[in-house]
Amino acid sequence: MSPNNYTARQQAVDGIDTVQLADAARKVELEIAPGVGNMAYKWNVGGRNYLYFPYPGVGAFAARPRLCGVPFLAPWANRLDGDAYWANGKHYLLNPELGNVGRDGNRKPIHGLLGFSKAWKLVEAKADATGAWATSRLEFWRHPEMMAQFPFPHTLTMTYRLRDGKVEVETAIENHGTDPMPIAVGFHPYFQLHDVHRDEWHVHFAARDHLVLNAQLIPTGERKPVEFADPHSLSAGPLDDVFANLIRDPDGLARFTVEGGRERITVAYGPKYSVAVIYAPRGQDFICFEPMAAITNAFNLDHDGVYKELQSVAPGGTWKESFWLSVG
Repeated sequence: MSPNNYTARQQAVDGIDTVQLADAARKVELEIAPGVGNMAYKWNVGGRNYLYFPYPGVGAFAARPRLCGVPFLAPWANRLDGDAYWANGKHYLLNPELGNVGRDGNRKPIHGLLGFSKAWKLVEAKADATGAWATSRLEFWRHPEMMAQFPFPHTLTMTYRLRDGKVEVETAIENHGTDPMPIAVGFHPYFQLHDVHRDEWHVHFAARDHLVLNAQLIPTGERKPVEFADPHSLSAGPLDDVFANLIRDPDGLARFTVEGGRERITVAYGPKYSVAVIYAPRGQDFICFEPMAAITNAFNLDHDGVYKELQSVAPGGTWKESFWLSVG
C-alpha cells in the first residue's frame, strides 16, 4: 500500500470549512463540516454517497441545517419525558428560555443541546500509511448556556478515522466535575442505498430485545423478543423502534445491516453502544441505524428503577467508544 494512499485535506467548500479524508486505493472519501455540529455529510464509496444528504452542497446545509448525514446527540439522545431529568439523585430543570432545547412533535425535549453546534473546533486532520483522520473538540464546560441545562463540566473529542475501507467514529467524553456524569449520548446516522427502491431494502437486526414504547415514543420498561423477520423488508411498514440486548460477534461488535440489490451498508456498534434505534419512515429514501449509549429517557427511567444499565463516567475519568461504517 502506497504511503500516499491516504490523505486528509482541509478546504473551504461553499465558504464552509470542511475536512476531506480519502483512501485513493479503495475510492472512499469522507467529508466533515466541523463548524456545523462536526457532522460527516458525504461518505462516497466508488463515487456514490451512502449518507442521506438532501442538499445541493454544504453551504445550503449550513444555512438551513436539518438532520441528515451523521448527527451527534448529546448530552442526551432521543427524548426526555418532560422539561426535567434526574442525575445522581438530584432533579435538574431545563430552561426553555435559553433557546437551545429542541422539541419533538409532542413538545418533548429531544436530542440534547448540541444540534448543529458551531462550538466544535478542529484539532487536527492528518494521514499516514495506515489511515486518515480528523479530530475535533467541544469544550462543553466553557459554554454557560449549555452548562445551565446540563451542569456537568466535560469535554467532547470526536475522531473520524478512515482505515482499511471502513469509517470509524470515535467519541471520548472527559468528566472535569466532582460528580459522576451520566452518559446517554448517541448518533443518528442517515444512510441510503442506490440500486433498488427503498421498499426492496432488507434489514438485519442484531438485537434480542424490542422495547415497548408509549404513544409519545418513551419506553414503558417492558421488553419483548424481537419479532421481525431476518432479514426484514422495509415494504412491511415504517420503523421507529428501540432495541437492546444486542447480539455481538466474537470481536464484541454488534452489526446491523441494510441490503438492496447488490449494495450493503453495515454499522458495527462498539460494546458501550448498548442500544440501537432504527428509524425508517414511510416514503423516505433513508434508514437510520442509531448507536446509543442508553435507551430513550434513560436519566429518568434510571431514577425510577426501570432502567438499570445507565453508564456514567467518574470524576476525572473518560468514557470512550466507537462505531464503524462499511459498504459491501
